[in-house]
Amino acid sequence: MKYLLIIGDGMADNPVEEIGGRTPLQAAKIPTIDRLSAEGMMGHVVNCPKPLPAGSETAILSIFGCDPLQYFTGRSPMEAAASGIALVAGDAAFRCNLVALEDGDMPLEEKKILSHSAGSIEGADALEAIGVLLNHPEFSQELQKARMEIRTFPAFRQLAIQHQSDISGIRFIPPHDHLGQACGQFFPSGNDRAEVFSRLMRRAHEILDHAGVNERRRAAGKLPANGIWFWAEGTTPSLPDFKAQYGCTGAVISAVPLVHGIGVLRGLEMVEVEGATGEIDTNFEGKLEATWRKLQEYDFVCLHLEAPDECTHNGDLQGKIQAIEWLDSKLVKPLVARLEERGEEFRILLLSDHKTLTSTRGHDGDPVPFLLYDSTHPLTGGQVYDEDHGMAGVDGGAGCELLSYLFGQKAL
Repeated sequence: MKYLLIIGDGMADNPVEEIGGRTPLQAAKIPTIDRLSAEGMMGHVVNCPKPLPAGSETAILSIFGCDPLQYFTGRSPMEAAASGIALVAGDAAFRCNLVALEDGDMPLEEKKILSHSAGSIEGADALEAIGVLLNHPEFSQELQKARMEIRTFPAFRQLAIQHQSDISGIRFIPPHDHLGQACGQFFPSGNDRAEVFSRLMRRAHEILDHAGVNERRRAAGKLPANGIWFWAEGTTPSLPDFKAQYGCTGAVISAVPLVHGIGVLRGLEMVEVEGATGEIDTNFEGKLEATWRKLQEYDFVCLHLEAPDECTHNGDLQGKIQAIEWLDSKLVKPLVARLEERGEEFRILLLSDHKTLTSTRGHDGDPVPFLLYDSTHPLTGGQVYDEDHGMAGVDGGAGCELLSYLFGQKAL
């Protein structure tokens, strides 16, 4: 038996007026996913238990079988694990996004957050922007005083580590939850120790705002990477061994360090695909072939697609619908066809990790729909895969139980 976990990040949503009061899932043409849903079991599940953040940091942890109320210690340490960065006692990790802040002569605090990803900056531009900061003598000195270092990556996702850190009582806020709003009210706060992070963010904006890379990006009609944003703070978690819990090991195919990091901490293989960007231009063919290859090697594979979530954050409704349709046509359809052609027995668990709302461009922790399909026991009379039919289906309870259903350890 092969077990396939498919996550369409942020594809669940609420009704959207622009598409006739439907959700993007309802507007998308997803015949293969709908077929699996009709022949399988539909339900709903809570992956982001309150009072924890509504986001992939808690949702993916849930889906991978770990109760975030017990195991969640912050997002960035899990991302660090994907990069082979080992934290020691007293270390705290942080996401350090390259962001786009509004242009203008107003005070920084009044400038709106235009993009949590600096317009999806990547490659040489991302490395140049973060390099401008790290090579600036004053900023470098400020980092040293704060006992911090920044590990660089060719994307908007940078990683910061503070040694001998005490983050208790500091409030860090994700930038993607407040797009289009004035940034000052969302700077780190809560106590005096928060000021060092806010000071670094202010200084970074002064240095980056008119840096050469950003003037070139503006001239090309792109958003600048004229700020950094600290969030997703945490210390290293200790997650239970996947094989001990479910009786097999496996692989994780994703473009997102968080998803890879959770997999690594659970003892799964991290598979990186060239050209996998986390955006709608990701390498679908490469992800398909990597998933198929690993299904020959392991009994369990997780395939994660970030594009629906990023399209929503970017305010791209049609892109979100397209990403959902491509999840169906470019990934699910050929995988199911290959498994069936080989006469392979298989089970598929497919779901959105959390809702990402078109109305706010931010995350929401409401229940999300899931489908569970077993090729050895197809059902009849099922429904299409969407939020309404998920809510009308089986109550799956806590998301951390989902893999127990996939592996047949528990029955719904």
